[in-house]
Amino acid sequence: MSSRSHTFTPPRQVSWLIALIPIFPPLYLAAFGVLGQLRTLPLTARYVLFFFATTQLVAALFTPRPLLSLGLAAVRTLLILAMIAAGVYLRESRNLRPVLWGQLVIFVTAWGYTLSTQGWAGVQDRLGHPYYYVVSLGLVAVVALWITVFWRGGGWWRWPAGGLALLTLLAAGSRGPLLALGVGSLAAALLAGRRGARRWILLPLGLLLATVLTVSALQLPIAPITRLLNDQTGGRNFIWADAYAAWQTSPLGGVGAFQGGPYLTYLYKDGCQLTPTLEANQVTCPAWLGELSSAWLIAHNAWLHWLMETGVVGLAGLLAIYGYGLRAVTKSRDALLLAILFGYTAMNVVDVVIASPSQHFSELWWTVLGMGLGHSQDRDRGENG
Repeated sequence: MSSRSHTFTPPRQVSWLIALIPIFPPLYLAAFGVLGQLRTLPLTARYVLFFFATTQLVAALFTPRPLLSLGLAAVRTLLILAMIAAGVYLRESRNLRPVLWGQLVIFVTAWGYTLSTQGWAGVQDRLGHPYYYVVSLGLVAVVALWITVFWRGGGWWRWPAGGLALLTLLAAGSRGPLLALGVGSLAAALLAGRRGARRWILLPLGLLLATVLTVSALQLPIAPITRLLNDQTGGRNFIWADAYAAWQTSPLGGVGAFQGGPYLTYLYKDGCQLTPTLEANQVTCPAWLGELSSAWLIAHNAWLHWLMETGVVGLAGLLAIYGYGLRAVTKSRDALLLAILFGYTAMNVVDVVIASPSQHFSELWWTVLGMGLGHSQDRDRGENG
């Protein structure tokens, strides 16, 4: 029997590291220390990873600036592989729990900073954070909700923790995370192996729906919540058109990793901007950062974004690893893994939440995918053992 079939708990310092990552995101670079874990995966999984990595690098050779694109693609691909390796190392979704403590610190920081600098008017405008964008803050709140719901054996603290996450999600007023919560929760409810998961997952969805409907019915002046009922695209249709036009300039390899910003004219014309919360407090983008800011502009659709940056070659690699990962996590029947992978997939239609580096949320997705691949390893060994 494989050692992986036994319960695995990482050393305490690893748990502390995971807890601190949301507060200081560069700590996830420690994942490079476990890259060797990829060698333990089944042969099929390694073939898929090799295909993904190869397509990202080959695509770079067909971009307008191949040498620059090759270097940037290599860095991003290595980071993604490191996060997948971290998932293989951690093995079980329960080992992701410590990330919740760091996320709760982020929520407290968001409320404290917004209220202390802008008062309730700032919350009405949408709760923000100094270095988490509003949408990413909402997505992190969704992940925190899932962790509290699926935390087996948790105590009374789950209620205030889940309540803070739910309030943060509502105050952020972003519809993408709401979509992720709905789809991810339903996937967990339908596909998870534990019946308890199917029951508990309905709780945050019910509370969220009741709150939104109450605010709407009573016409309460809570702007972030009423925004959730808005059916406008927020200009995404213009961004999608820009991304598609950018891809047409270089169909095979795209325009290169982190080089799509100037092509997204709808966003690029606004110049360098920090988070809305900092901008509202007259904290402007420094000149040195302005030269790099276009690297972080996204196409607000993961598939269009990857197509724009890596062309049909790179997108083929992403679809291969994405599909294989979804299949592996589905077979794992792990509620938390299912919620994160399928929830992010839904949100990727209106945003890009798998492109690394980020403030830890995209790295979390790749880690979850690595856990799914690790589960496939357990199954293979069980069948052959």
